[in-house]
Amino acid sequence: MNSRKDKTVNDTLLLSGYKRALTIGGHYAQLTVNVPDVPFWVSSGDAFAYRRRIKGKHQFMLVDAATAKKQPAFDHARLADALNRAAQKDYSADGLPFDRFELADNEITFSVENTSWSFDLVSYVCTSKTTLEVAQQYVYDDTPPAENDPRKTIASPDGKWLVYIRNYNIFLRSHDGLQDIPLTWDGSEGNYYALSTLTWSPDSRHLAGYRIRPGHKREVHFVESSPTNQLQPRHWTMTYPKPGDPLALPQPVLFGIISQREIAIDNASFPNPYYLSPIQWWEDSRGFTFEYNRRGHQLYRIVEVEAATGKVRSLIDERSKTFIDYHCLVDQEHTGKKFRYDVEDGREIIWASERDGYEHLYLFDGRTGELKNQITRGNWVVRAVYHVDPVKRQIWFGASGMNAGEDPYFVHAYRIDFDGTGLTALTPETANHHIEFSPDGRYFVDRWSRLDVPPRLVLHRTSNDGEISQVESADISELVAAGWQPPLSFHAKGRDGETDIWGIIHLPANFDRNRRYPVVEHIYAGPTGSFVPKSFSASVQPLAQLGFIVVQIDGMGTNHRSRAFHDVAWKNLKDAGLPDRILWHKAASATYSWYDISSVGIFGGSAGGQNAVNGLLFHPDFYKVAVATNGCYDNRIDKIWWNEQWMGWPVGIEYAQSSAVDNAHRLQGKLMLIVSEMDRNVDPSSTFQLADRLIRARKYFDMLVVPGADHGAPGNYCQLKLVDFFVRNILGQIPPNWNAAGTELRISDSGS
Repeated sequence: MNSRKDKTVNDTLLLSGYKRALTIGGHYAQLTVNVPDVPFWVSSGDAFAYRRRIKGKHQFMLVDAATAKKQPAFDHARLADALNRAAQKDYSADGLPFDRFELADNEITFSVENTSWSFDLVSYVCTSKTTLEVAQQYVYDDTPPAENDPRKTIASPDGKWLVYIRNYNIFLRSHDGLQDIPLTWDGSEGNYYALSTLTWSPDSRHLAGYRIRPGHKREVHFVESSPTNQLQPRHWTMTYPKPGDPLALPQPVLFGIISQREIAIDNASFPNPYYLSPIQWWEDSRGFTFEYNRRGHQLYRIVEVEAATGKVRSLIDERSKTFIDYHCLVDQEHTGKKFRYDVEDGREIIWASERDGYEHLYLFDGRTGELKNQITRGNWVVRAVYHVDPVKRQIWFGASGMNAGEDPYFVHAYRIDFDGTGLTALTPETANHHIEFSPDGRYFVDRWSRLDVPPRLVLHRTSNDGEISQVESADISELVAAGWQPPLSFHAKGRDGETDIWGIIHLPANFDRNRRYPVVEHIYAGPTGSFVPKSFSASVQPLAQLGFIVVQIDGMGTNHRSRAFHDVAWKNLKDAGLPDRILWHKAASATYSWYDISSVGIFGGSAGGQNAVNGLLFHPDFYKVAVATNGCYDNRIDKIWWNEQWMGWPVGIEYAQSSAVDNAHRLQGKLMLIVSEMDRNVDPSSTFQLADRLIRARKYFDMLVVPGADHGAPGNYCQLKLVDFFVRNILGQIPPNWNAAGTELRISDSGS
């Protein structure tokens, strides 16, 4: 009788835990007050705006930078009403479906899904403008017919000429229409001149662009099984280059307008491009530059072409024996490490590089290409360049890892002179800082917080680094009173015995130090960035509400530390920093008696899905249970840019060595695969090929296919399945029967 009673009690507690796990996030969102999102500058830069959250509701605020006067950015009710009429939707005034906007001439523009909208602040009319193209990581668009429309023209700066493409060749037409002159005769569908790449010199005396030989147009095919607007399935196709595919070959071309002839360019300095950047003319028209990323991502070069002669020279060469992280260094939230700033029309060039082992800034002579001096230096990394003042010869930038004893991922703002002197710290608070400079550089806004400190928004004047106003300060008193607690920060030595590995621990609900709790790791080990949260968030890990400890760790191979730390990922994505993570778990277990690593679970999506599966395959003695969503399980099946960047080119044996498909026979733990039917990021075939190989290896696993879902949106049902899987396989408990009549919880009520 007692066992039955105990079972009833346990079932009740389990159902209660589920309800909390899948609804607590929505509840906590109702308890925070005045939490500012990342600010953004609007109009001419005299004001900035931000969205703040007040007990689950959103309001946009506008702040005048000179006076710090704060007011609602617009009439939210009237905008919602106008948008609903135009879009046939039902948005609320305090739940508008965008998080930022642009403001100019009494008009607000914003995007909802893939459509751009404008809202007139005088007439209160909302109209759709254009349908936005979904961004894709293509090297070049291999669709020459789109470049072959004589109706599309580009005018010269002096207004005398129009350039257009006809029959894949370049033509000049005089403004009065009396002259129509072919500049080329040899264009074809298999080697065409691209209008979208053509650019005039500022003096209108020269024209430059690219001629492109198309590569292999690989396509990925989808069958949407359950479209909402028809009974029959629908077939979709998208262009999707993969590692090793033949790429389009762009080559620069240069024409003299007076001579109406091509000026030959020697292509020896850029023979095998993965990518050539858009052409950029010097202001004095002496020539132009473009950036050459050699396929394999081990050489990145600034190339200059002299306008009068077509003479080519390399201004800056960046070389690596592993990889160059070539994506642009935009700000501390984005990936990539490339930064370039031309001073005085290229007299000098500020350039970012990891050549000394850390991401730093360098000053080059733009005329000779010689290094003048290293601007920043030390065992820390530049994370963002906010503003450059070429007159004062000063740079405002973000960096992490400079302060001893502090989390090395915290971003702080600094100022430094071009010659490397005058380094000045601007953000003393021990926290993670997000800085937004005004377009003219006169002001900056600092949004700072920590896991345990809610955000504050502070407006500064750049000229004297002075604080103008405390714009916003979040209040989380009700959140804390409701039982919310921030995760713990923890660090331990990695595989080399010297490097600190940092992570966080989400404690279980109703945490009791005298109990022991099973551990599940939420993993994402993509080399593009670092992923352990550093800023405040009221969000929770659902599993923590069911008695699990949930952790997040940045192991070796991830970004934003030293070059050596990052290089661990090179041709080695199967590693995923797992050796460092396991040591971190063991150190946490030795430190905290409540940290139980006897049966560790792991889950993740996308690259995290690959990481989770590899945890089971390559470290079965430690990781026992995994849920993987929309993972790339063989890097030869996935998109070209990600995989050639980290796994190298040509495609070598390392791809097979890192392949979960080729290593599927190693599976020992318990695995669930989740795949979205319409995943446009990672080819869904990757999951199906892993499933096929597991079946052939006679391995048992669970699998869920989500109809209609895309890469990042498999939905709340999948969240419930994930929780069920860990409850069953780690807690050893039977999840509730969600189909039973009277079950209190409804999946659609999750709020997660």
